[in-house]
Amino acid sequence: MKGFLEDANYSIGLLDEGATLADVIDNCIYEHTHTGKKAFYVGDLGKLVRNNIQWQNVMAPIKPFYPVKCNSTPGVLEILGTLGVGFACSSKSEMALVQELGISPENIIYTNPCKQASQIKYAAKAGINIMTCDSEIELKKISRNHPNAKLLLHIATEDITAGEEMNMKFGTTLKNCRHLMECAKELGVQVVGVKFHVSGSCKDLQTYIHAIADARCVFDMAEEFGFKMNMLDIGGGFTGSELQLEEVNHVIRPLLDVYFPKESGVNVIAEPGCYYVSSAFTLAVNIIAKKTVECDKPLPSGVEQARNDDEPIFTYYINDGVYGSFASKLSEKLNTIPEVHKKYKEDEPLFASSLWGPSCDELDQIVENCLLPELSVGDWLIFDNMGSGTLGEQSAFNDYQRPLIYYMMSFSDWDEMQDAGMASDTLMKNFFFVPSCIQLSPEERFSTAA
Repeated sequence: MKGFLEDANYSIGLLDEGATLADVIDNCIYEHTHTGKKAFYVGDLGKLVRNNIQWQNVMAPIKPFYPVKCNSTPGVLEILGTLGVGFACSSKSEMALVQELGISPENIIYTNPCKQASQIKYAAKAGINIMTCDSEIELKKISRNHPNAKLLLHIATEDITAGEEMNMKFGTTLKNCRHLMECAKELGVQVVGVKFHVSGSCKDLQTYIHAIADARCVFDMAEEFGFKMNMLDIGGGFTGSELQLEEVNHVIRPLLDVYFPKESGVNVIAEPGCYYVSSAFTLAVNIIAKKTVECDKPLPSGVEQARNDDEPIFTYYINDGVYGSFASKLSEKLNTIPEVHKKYKEDEPLFASSLWGPSCDELDQIVENCLLPELSVGDWLIFDNMGSGTLGEQSAFNDYQRPLIYYMMSFSDWDEMQDAGMASDTLMKNFFFVPSCIQLSPEERFSTAA
């Protein structure tokens, strides 16, 4: 398997019942230790299958539209397309990627709040009609470049707990919705629904109640202008936790039954991104440098209490950073903790440590403080929940080498796809069998699918 993100060809290793992802990681580390120690991902595509089943069990009939920017690797897109998931695209390149999978335009939404005129024209040519809009400027731009556009008015939600400033950056007010409908009527643009988004960091589920009630007001407003609305997009913000999914469903289901009952003909959709892919990918990185430093500022209480004054503090540099797989660290907290790959004794001392990327940039800090056993150059660290945010993005750091990706799936997940009639011939050609716990050469285990 070639494994690079830009490769059109890829392979998916089928694991027998005796093999685990931990075995795959062990084998890959064994190989990379002898061939170059590059960072790499292991992607469990079966996790996407299981998450989709969970979504259908909890959230049906709300149809998921996956935000391609969340993770645009070919294995992810093809599996999700096979599962019947729709796609929310924010650029021409994302629309083109999805179209290459044979996804119909009806299952693609153009969601960028600030669209380029050339990309609106591309959507029009491709027959991708459904797109979001939150301002008069965007509305006029769309009317000039896409006569068949069907708009979802993006309304702002009142989520104070998740950061009011960011929340109000995109989305319009109820008052302005009336003005936008007046403009749409004059310009001859169709308005077919409403979109809102509640952040995954929002702890107050009452935000959904207010948002759905606001959406109902916009639907009622649309009737005054003669628009026949038939779509409600409740956005993303789904973390991947079954508990969170059930909590959200518990709040929104009664409201949807009242405001948008089945007989209303309104299709309710959502944009789960992290939900599908975050937990499906594990990143392995290698320590390339190590320093002992003096602490010039207070450490977090938990770290400080576990440390003696005479103990060293270690700084480790790894072969991936914020200009690569940890790019989301620049705007949000890291949603994973490093795990040491090598075996160490339970009573082995732990030391205050920090982790940095390879760029030597002051922004390239991955973990500010954590407790780790003393490590050496060449040791490996494992990060879980790394499937969302940067897979598919280009790096701004010239020397950054994209990590390899090794896709895997268990036989049980593969059988689940086949039993559901979801496994197309095109997808099946990418699978190959991986015996359990056997060290194989890259040529034997990761040959490109024919």
